Amino acid sequence: MTSFRFLHAADIHLDSPLKGLAGQEGNAAERVRTATRETLDQIVGLAIEEKVDFLIIAGDLYDGDWRDYKTGLFFAAQMGRLNNEGIPVYLLHGNHDAESQITRRLNLPANVHIFGTRKPETFILDDLRVALHGQSYRQRDISDNFVPDYPSPISGTFNIGVLHTGLGGMGGHKNYAPCAIEDLTNKGYDYWALGHVHQACVLHEKPHVVFPGNLQGRHARETGAKGASLVNVEDSVIVGLTTIPCDVVRWAVLPVSLGDAISFGDVTDRIRDAVEAAIVNEADGRLLACRIVIEGRTSVHDQLVSSEDRVLAEARAGALGLGDEVAWVEKVAINTEPKEDAETLAEREDAIGELQQLLQEAIADTDLLQQIEEDIGKLVRQLPHEVRSDTEDSVLKAATNGTYAKLIGEVSPYLSARLTAREN
Repeated sequence: MTSFRFLHAADIHLDSPLKGLAGQEGNAAERVRTATRETLDQIVGLAIEEKVDFLIIAGDLYDGDWRDYKTGLFFAAQMGRLNNEGIPVYLLHGNHDAESQITRRLNLPANVHIFGTRKPETFILDDLRVALHGQSYRQRDISDNFVPDYPSPISGTFNIGVLHTGLGGMGGHKNYAPCAIEDLTNKGYDYWALGHVHQACVLHEKPHVVFPGNLQGRHARETGAKGASLVNVEDSVIVGLTTIPCDVVRWAVLPVSLGDAISFGDVTDRIRDAVEAAIVNEADGRLLACRIVIEGRTSVHDQLVSSEDRVLAEARAGALGLGDEVAWVEKVAINTEPKEDAETLAEREDAIGELQQLLQEAIADTDLLQQIEEDIGKLVRQLPHEVRSDTEDSVLKAATNGTYAKLIGEVSPYLSARLTAREN
């Protein structure tokens, strides 16, 4: 009976520029900066510790072109560790590390086998009776279904298909190398080692169709444990599939209710309490990187909106006070509402009421909207594409989408809050 074990990883995004780090210093921020390297070190150590027979990396090892050779040198050194242990690596290039995306190249140790880009390629491990089939990306935007061109399964071997695919646009990911689940399950392979979707999931069993997710969450949309799949096979049957966490920084989004808060001190206390609870319940001994979302109808709304920098500084100070490399606050999103709604404010016979009335009228003022288009629209179009396409700021989204009435609606609460805060 032939038995073997392998690790299936994907979407390492080595040296990916993580968001929210601009201007941040300290050990925790540095840990976040180097997280993708630490996670690669973790999975190499795991492969050696578990004495796996081989490692699969199903695309997006890198995050795009290297700034210098340090990224490639770090990966080569990690592969050298596996080479010394006699562990082969089967690497497929995805959309982020396609041939067209990476201009620098380095020779890698002999244990690293890279799937070609012109057509599907097969690697056979005779001693284990395993065949691995895969095709790397030549360019970033792949719209073809690769699966029909993958070879038929080899009889008497455990067949693994390695593929970087959006599989119909799962989880909002771009639908590169699109295919249907039926394309995979009908191919006759025993295991599909997929990449591209960052959320771990087993889509099918017998045959197994598996996304391991990415190794390390990189922002607040990638929360929870991240890692790789450890697969045990006996006599061509999968007898165990375990997700092994490899992340060194654990992301979380923490809602904080301020419904009955009456002072700024209440706000900072509740943020600290939420972070402390998440360290215990969600971090699993790792550095907790968190986004705080404060919400609720509260009398301190105007103070919060007019003092966003102070709120963030207080939240970060509270996290630092919990210990070194325990928690780091990436952002505080202020989603609170004032005690008085817009209609009530508009009824006031003072500057605040007059401002609210003007803002409500502005939404339907075609001349003003045209002026905004001429002034703000021109400025927004000059922004880099990645800023316009990947922003989470609701005001900038409205501006980039050209929905200027919505833009006025987005800034109105801020303007009202600033004026009300000054009044108080």
